[in-house]
Amino acid sequence: MINGIDRGQRLLAQEGDRRRTIDVESWAAAGVPLLRDPREFVTELHRRHLPQPGTVVVTVLNALHRVTASASFVPRPHQSDGWQHRNAILAQLRQVTPHELRRAAPAGTAVLLRCREGAAGWTEQDGAWMWALRDAAALHGLRCGSYLALTPTGWQILGDGRSGRSPHSGSWAAGPVHTVTELPPRPSRAARQAAQEAARDAGRPEPRSPERAWAPSAVAPAETARRAAGH
Repeated sequence: MINGIDRGQRLLAQEGDRRRTIDVESWAAAGVPLLRDPREFVTELHRRHLPQPGTVVVTVLNALHRVTASASFVPRPHQSDGWQHRNAILAQLRQVTPHELRRAAPAGTAVLLRCREGAAGWTEQDGAWMWALRDAAALHGLRCGSYLALTPTGWQILGDGRSGRSPHSGSWAAGPVHTVTELPPRPSRAARQAAQEAARDAGRPEPRSPERAWAPSAVAPAETARRAAGH
């Protein structure tokens, strides 16, 4: 007896914690269905979510291996157990797709992509996420699918052997960024005057200045913002 807890119960709890992980050999032997076109799948998933290191993307495929739902999330840093990961995956699945528990056999497949730093290959945290994916898929009535890791060297399907160099965990930085430099170029002053004169000659209303159209009316003046910050 240790602090009022039976030693046997404590050992069983610790053993249960160790079971909430899956190694690559066990995963490969489980008969997880293969992705038909992993390179296209990873590229499309990355384009949709632009995952940064620390991001997890859960995806649901239909019988034709087409994406029917997906969600990305960042788990809490202190959570590292497979049971906690399972709950996080389930919460996302419940938001993006109805469960299939009433079906005699699963029609959908749950696939997980984890973007992380570090070397390629299996890690203990990958094993915890594998366990979580398998358990969450079963609880949501889905088939357990592939587990992918996105690292600085590229992507890999653990237990599968297929991999590629792009995208990788840093590819999110090359995603589309919308800035004011993407706005249409403003016409020169001479061009605006010529357009106004042509409109007057033709009896049409003079065109409005494009500078007025692009004015950031929703932005408060700097002095107003400073006074508000002082309060």
